[in-house]
Amino acid sequence: MALSPVPSTTPDWAFEREHWRRGYFRVAGVDEAGRGAWAGPVTVAAVILPGLARDYPFRDSKQLSAAQREVLAAEVRAVAVSWAVEHAWPEEIDRLNILGATHAAALRALARLDPAPQALVTDYLKLRVDVPLSAPPKADALSYSVAAASLLAKTERDRVMAELDGQHPGYGFAGHKGYGAPAHRAALRELGVSEVHRRSFAPVRALLGAPAPLFGDAE
Repeated sequence: MALSPVPSTTPDWAFEREHWRRGYFRVAGVDEAGRGAWAGPVTVAAVILPGLARDYPFRDSKQLSAAQREVLAAEVRAVAVSWAVEHAWPEEIDRLNILGATHAAALRALARLDPAPQALVTDYLKLRVDVPLSAPPKADALSYSVAAASLLAKTERDRVMAELDGQHPGYGFAGHKGYGAPAHRAALRELGVSEVHRRSFAPVRALLGAPAPLFGDAE
């Protein structure tokens, strides 16, 4: 099947080069998928690309079709110096809040990289780490390393949501991926809350009749 043209918005190496100039050559890109969903995990990927400043076809996963993402994610895995993907599941999200759980999953992914990164570029994730960190907004559209991470995070989370669709039929997880689509809201009203829903998120919490969590509205 022929793929559609890759979008023209092209990342570059500007953020990585700032670290390279300081002698930090193993720069990991970090991105997540699923922070705003009502169900399923938030998924974080970390990727170290070869520091050759070459052009890649990697783009922000939100700009691409599912077929394009799968092709490019396979290329990321093939060319990366190191990569890792980690999930934070609803229990951890409800316990830590969504931002805390995202940070925890990011740190787990980074700990699995071998060799370890010397610096990071993230999509506005201001992680507490002992290496230099750049965390610009929209980094998945600006940095090759973060775009590569976005591809791995999105494709892996979509795979997980397809599995959850089979385990919890009727919610439509394979289609809306756990986000707040009208069909998801209707399924929640009809079927109730499943074990993979985030109970701290307002629409789910409302169905449970539960009070707001101590850390505030997690949605």
